[in-house]
Amino acid sequence: MEIKEYIVISLGGSIVAPDQIDTIFLKSFTSLIKDYVARGFRFVIITGGGKTCRNYNNSLKQIVDPSMEDLDWLGIAATRLNAELVRICFGNLAYEKIILNPDLIIQTEKPILVGGGWKPGNSSDLAAVHIAKSIGAKKIINLSNIDYVYNKDPREYKDAIPIIKSSWVDFRNILPSDWNPGLNLPFDPIAAREAEANSFEVVIMNGKNIENLKNYLDNKDFIGTTVK
Repeated sequence: MEIKEYIVISLGGSIVAPDQIDTIFLKSFTSLIKDYVARGFRFVIITGGGKTCRNYNNSLKQIVDPSMEDLDWLGIAATRLNAELVRICFGNLAYEKIILNPDLIIQTEKPILVGGGWKPGNSSDLAAVHIAKSIGAKKIINLSNIDYVYNKDPREYKDAIPIIKSSWVDFRNILPSDWNPGLNLPFDPIAAREAEANSFEVVIMNGKNIENLKNYLDNKDFIGTTVK
């Protein structure tokens, strides 16, 4: 079968396991991805740590005074736990090991690769950008628990405006300059810089809306923020 397109998905931990593992979402998500694999698409899915990461980091801070690197490794472990869960959900369609280093090109006929965090100082978003470079993909879908990115935090500002389309220059202006483990951001600012440098298209959308993800994959109108 002809390979139509490689697509990288940065799958937020906030939708894999918001409080507990969301089995309904995972069933719908894996079913959709399998349908598109059957049409010739290939996917790389990089999972985040989400609330699991933040719970572990916050708990550790109540016990000791951990270093930033300790917090990073703890968060990476959370992303890899989520990655193993997602990998197994795809059965034989997925490569048998999760991707630990996004700069290494995996030689496989499997249509789905799943990975988690990489190393301290790097988020799962950055891992997604690096693996997109490794496999030659040009599109990254960031699935989180928000419909759009806003020009400012809508939880604090009632006049926050949703961003439908943005240039990388404008988008990066609403992000901090640095990334720290456990931060709850629409996209890692370091990953944003690298995505811009590689002319990637990044789409940020609510992963819970499976039909909306389908619309994007079908090149139909969808709800979300496009940055390119």
